[in-house]
Amino acid sequence: MASLDVNPATKVVPKMENTEKRDTLIADEVRYQKKWDDAKIFQQDAPGAGEPTPPKFFATMAYPYMNGTLHAGHAFTWSKVEFMTGFARMKGQKALFPQGYHCTGMPIKAAADKLKREVELFGEKFENAPSAELEQLSIADKPEAAKTDMSKFSGSKSKASAKSGKAKYQFEIMLSLGLPVEEIHKFADPSHWLHVFPQLCEADLRRVGARVDWRRSFVTTEANPFYDSFVSWQMNKLKSLKKIKFGKRFTVYSPKDGQACLDHDRSSGEGIAVQEYVALKLKTLEWSEKAKGVIGDKIPAGSDVYFIPATLRPETMYGQAQQLNMVSSGYPKREEKMSSFSAANALHEMMAFQGVFPQWGVYEKVVSLVGSDVVGTLVNAPLSIHDKGIRILPMSTVKPTKGTGVVTCVPSDSPDDYATVMDLIKKPDFYGVQKEWVIEDILPIIQTPSSDLIAKHLYETMKINSPKDQKLPEAKEIAYKEGFYSGVMIYGEFKGMSVQEAKPLVKKQLVDSGLAFNYGEPDGLVISRSGDDCVAAYLDQWYFNYGSGENGGDQEWYEKAIGAIESDRTNTFFPEGKHAMKQALNWLSQWACSRSFGLGTKLPWDHTQLVESLSDSTIYMAYYTVCHYLHSDIYGKVPGLASKPISPSQMSDGAWDYVFKLTDNVESDIPRADLDAMRREFSYWYPLDVRISGKDLVNNHLMFCLYHHVALFDEPFWPRGIRVNGHLMLNGEKMSKSTGNFLTLRDAVEKYGADATRISLADGGDGIEDANLEETVANATILRLYELRKWCQESVNDSNLRTGELGLFDKLFLNEMNILVAHTKSFYEDTSFKLALKAGFYDFIASRDWYRDITKAVGISMHHDLVKRYVELQALLLAPIAPHFSEYLYRDILKNDGSVHNALYPDVPPQDVALTAVFNYVRSVTSNITAAEGNQIKKLAKGKTTSYDPKEPKKLTISVATSFPAWQDKSIGLMAQQHESTGAIDVKELTKQIDKKDMKKVMPFVQGLKKRLDSGEKPADVFARRLPFDEAETLREIVPSLKQTIPKLVDVEITLVQGEGEGKTATPGNPTFAFENVK
Repeated sequence: MASLDVNPATKVVPKMENTEKRDTLIADEVRYQKKWDDAKIFQQDAPGAGEPTPPKFFATMAYPYMNGTLHAGHAFTWSKVEFMTGFARMKGQKALFPQGYHCTGMPIKAAADKLKREVELFGEKFENAPSAELEQLSIADKPEAAKTDMSKFSGSKSKASAKSGKAKYQFEIMLSLGLPVEEIHKFADPSHWLHVFPQLCEADLRRVGARVDWRRSFVTTEANPFYDSFVSWQMNKLKSLKKIKFGKRFTVYSPKDGQACLDHDRSSGEGIAVQEYVALKLKTLEWSEKAKGVIGDKIPAGSDVYFIPATLRPETMYGQAQQLNMVSSGYPKREEKMSSFSAANALHEMMAFQGVFPQWGVYEKVVSLVGSDVVGTLVNAPLSIHDKGIRILPMSTVKPTKGTGVVTCVPSDSPDDYATVMDLIKKPDFYGVQKEWVIEDILPIIQTPSSDLIAKHLYETMKINSPKDQKLPEAKEIAYKEGFYSGVMIYGEFKGMSVQEAKPLVKKQLVDSGLAFNYGEPDGLVISRSGDDCVAAYLDQWYFNYGSGENGGDQEWYEKAIGAIESDRTNTFFPEGKHAMKQALNWLSQWACSRSFGLGTKLPWDHTQLVESLSDSTIYMAYYTVCHYLHSDIYGKVPGLASKPISPSQMSDGAWDYVFKLTDNVESDIPRADLDAMRREFSYWYPLDVRISGKDLVNNHLMFCLYHHVALFDEPFWPRGIRVNGHLMLNGEKMSKSTGNFLTLRDAVEKYGADATRISLADGGDGIEDANLEETVANATILRLYELRKWCQESVNDSNLRTGELGLFDKLFLNEMNILVAHTKSFYEDTSFKLALKAGFYDFIASRDWYRDITKAVGISMHHDLVKRYVELQALLLAPIAPHFSEYLYRDILKNDGSVHNALYPDVPPQDVALTAVFNYVRSVTSNITAAEGNQIKKLAKGKTTSYDPKEPKKLTISVATSFPAWQDKSIGLMAQQHESTGAIDVKELTKQIDKKDMKKVMPFVQGLKKRLDSGEKPADVFARRLPFDEAETLREIVPSLKQTIPKLVDVEITLVQGEGEGKTATPGNPTFAFENVK
């Protein structure tokens, strides 16, 4: 089908050549997609008033953002909804899969603004653009900062950078999406994006055969006034429930954009939040001589000058012994009301947006000093027992990019500080400090289970040798956790309190007395879509009061949300998913819900603000249930199914309340029949059965979805399931445009066809761990599908097939098919699609192969009824994953009138245990005999002596035992006794009753009997030492097959033996065999 082209970025990627088979499959895919569309087969409506209410299934995926086309990662998430929807239909459920398009927020607006600038610079067709090697207009890669609080979540490489690859011009990114250069300038208008990418998204999903009810699609933002009204209602409702609050809070902020920079507004740093510190004011008492020389008269006489260390542990400030700084760092000072603050550059910019200076965003530099200039300076340390001041000393591990660049030293509880103090004591001359500056007496502050000087304890027990010891991060984590969770204050005003109780009280004391202030900074590098390095700002904001009471949130709201997860009221499908969601809920806290720039819905009570992009995307699954009554296009311009066109203004908050069953009364000029029809749609489809998304949205969107559902709706309407999947790798490597290892959904379908793509997505994997799409699998699937359907067509129409009574091999094949049907169903129900594909496709084909080969080997044809049954079952088992292929089998070959989409999953009888035993016996014996023959051939090839010449005519003697040896009788007696008393077999317990000399032969025997019990055989048959089949007769049935399979096998003799000696190691169900040459 294709030759292989080795690409270093993508390992082995098939190069498509001789595509006739693929093109044949694609032609039928397109043909059936038109039939499905014409038949409106995926349009699903709630039952009318008084009609029966069939079971339903409603699933959605996180709607994709419309700043590009769908790639394989989107397709992977989509495939989970798609396969679940297909299987739900086969269970007789009305299954709804709607699809919307997310356009809210910064990304589109930021990209449009870039294009506008590039058009001005380079022309409409960018003909004056410089070469790619020149300086780029977009964001360059920047290093990521280490996290401060390891319990918090943060994203890895952002979605934006993954999509765009290395920094490029925006027009180059648009070209990479396949857009003609002459069309790109139109995207300088943000609204143009909303009229291009949703159509491309729909086209791509239609082409892959998505089971989507397209009547229920929409775009977000005020571009669709109905959705705009829906979001406004949601925000009003949450505000009335006191879930939205207003006040000053820290948030990640873009000075360039002049607004908060939330997750979807970022090109990097997704998931990074603000880390809050207590910033201490250490007033300068006496400058070092070197500092005096640098400062001169730059600071007015009488001014107060403060050094500003930031701490996460205000409760330890009683033990400050010195202040530490990075000797090589510079610390500019800024003046405010005749006071100066000294810290690293980053702090002053942060403080400028946190209300510390008189003018927002502005600070004045007074003088610049490097760290070595201030060594020896005496400062006053708030709360410290050293009330006459402490000295500033050098520390080699202070990071000027983290915190304020200066730290206060508490050697009692900080292993880093203790290690530095020990080093300063040992080597004062090396560091250029006077020995008396280093305070050696350490004040115990907190009693922990380990020590009242936890830093000293860890330093000694972990054998830490220097301030750069690699064990210090671990020691720091141990000290913090032990102190916070188990520590008790033993010094200061709050002596006797736990650290958890004292911490906020000490912080309040410091702030209220003017000795400190609250300070925040992003816990890592955040860059906005506009290319701005973000800061932390202290803003008046509207925010959702998420989080536990401990995190400053709404405790009652939090308990409802986490209770849904913990109780499995909301199914999380995997233990890892449940753990991740609980962790996210425990971490999540207040979240800004508005911004001033971008696309979106205006905040209903403040039109200067827009609803943030994650905040308008929390309960839109409810909107899916009714939107086709409001509009029939994605922009809300064309009337929907309502008997009389409804206008957006008619959808008042009261109307939405009525439709969503939050009230039974409404005053509205919308016809009551239409309101009731929408109410029935919502009542029928809700609750949402499953919400599916990539794991990167666990920490925001998915938990927001849960929070808002439990706030707005009664418990019966809370989500029944949230399923998280891992990210998708491509050909074993991370997908990335910059390396060329990237695949869009459109490219995949054009290259491999819809069903081969779908099968590759199913084969990629399940669960929360990252999956892998192999293009070699997609390519191989083309040939497999083509050849299989060709075989099905030829075999169903083969007039030479047998009819009449079924023989042994027919029965074995039918039983094996029934077993695989049951296994496949179980895997579909567990949403284990990779396993469902294995059982229902790969193993099903292997079973067919066995039947075809063995009937040929014994000289009979296949049975017509079984071939037809195989084709029917193969069509049904694969229908959720590869519906086009299944439709061809179902309609074109089997000549069914309806579509496979309306077919039910097959009912099959339970496995016949006896036939299963025969099947396993036949395969085992055949495999053992052919393996023995193969070993003799290998020996002969190596010149070794063999018991016979496998290349000459030979006879096979198979010895069948008619009774068990004495040691087996004893083993069976022990097993029967245990099973009767406990109902199970405990192999470990049995070993205590078996002679050691017999252990080697007894254990395999016991395991074999246990396997028979586990497979469903009746205990009476197993313990009565009866095989569920005639062993000798079964062997006679396979003799023709053995003669056909083994070269020059001219005779097979089956002998019955009794007793272990006569039959050597033969036992019932385990024959022995021997070859010998014959003349």
